[in-house]
Amino acid sequence: MANPPPPHSGGLFSGAPSAPEPPAKDENTATVEQLLLDLCKLELRDKTLELLSKNRENFQQDIAPLLWHSFGTMAALLQEIVSIYRPVARATLTQDQSNRVCNALALLQCVASHPDTKMPFINAQIPLYLYPFLNTVYKTKEYEYLRLTSLGVIGALVKVDDHEVIVNLLNSEIIPLCLLTMEIGSEISKTVATFIVQKIMLDDTGLMYVCSTRERFLSVSNVLAQMVDALVKQPSPRLLKHIIRCYLRLTDNPSACDALRTCLPTVLADGTFNGLLETQKDLSTRLWLHQLLHNIAMASSGRGGPYADLNRIMGR
Repeated sequence: MANPPPPHSGGLFSGAPSAPEPPAKDENTATVEQLLLDLCKLELRDKTLELLSKNRENFQQDIAPLLWHSFGTMAALLQEIVSIYRPVARATLTQDQSNRVCNALALLQCVASHPDTKMPFINAQIPLYLYPFLNTVYKTKEYEYLRLTSLGVIGALVKVDDHEVIVNLLNSEIIPLCLLTMEIGSEISKTVATFIVQKIMLDDTGLMYVCSTRERFLSVSNVLAQMVDALVKQPSPRLLKHIIRCYLRLTDNPSACDALRTCLPTVLADGTFNGLLETQKDLSTRLWLHQLLHNIAMASSGRGGPYADLNRIMGR
């Protein structure tokens, strides 16, 4: 006669059904959860930031919700950012400090780019913590790295068109900070900053903001013109593409289009960049440039010299 099954084995004669075994936790998820716990320990934070930053794209699950919802994680990241405000302001920032905070900023970029955490991120005013890094004029690599990584977070917010995001960024005065980078930054940080301005202006509220006063229009158009002039000696197809798109968007505002008749850099109209655009085989940028020149040519005539009547043109 066969032996009966042992008690509680889950057999036909067991006193109660056995509890189902929990599903095995994904190894990557377990790793991330442990790293997030380590992030809250000061003695482990530096190494943990580096590991999370370098491997953030390798995790199979979305890391952004874990970063946002796990206890203490966002507080730890913000603590890292705030901790270097004084060295940044005193121009004593070291490369190690910059690298450590850039690892934290890279994780914030994950949160900023995820559809489920983007709006909570911006509603919590987290971008404001980055603005001191964009408001510096130092050009050494530790500052430039910090500037570029901060711009990456803002760029992640505007990459997907979202009117609410644009309004929040405009209210926080992001445009002047981007213009500062467009003046003093490296080629790549200028490119990211110009992309952000472009995305903001592609929203109707953003275009209205830039074109609402003479001062705002001139601040944008003057910086764009400076960059165009610099590209004659040091060409950058990517940067030129975003600059031309910004100019083209400005022509959608009748007053700005009129003003551009006297302040558009001549090198955009005399074929200076034709060879560069043809070499890059960038049809979209060539079409944008053609449309830009056409729009300006169609603008009303009878204006005077450079910036003549600009107060009247801009409605002031």
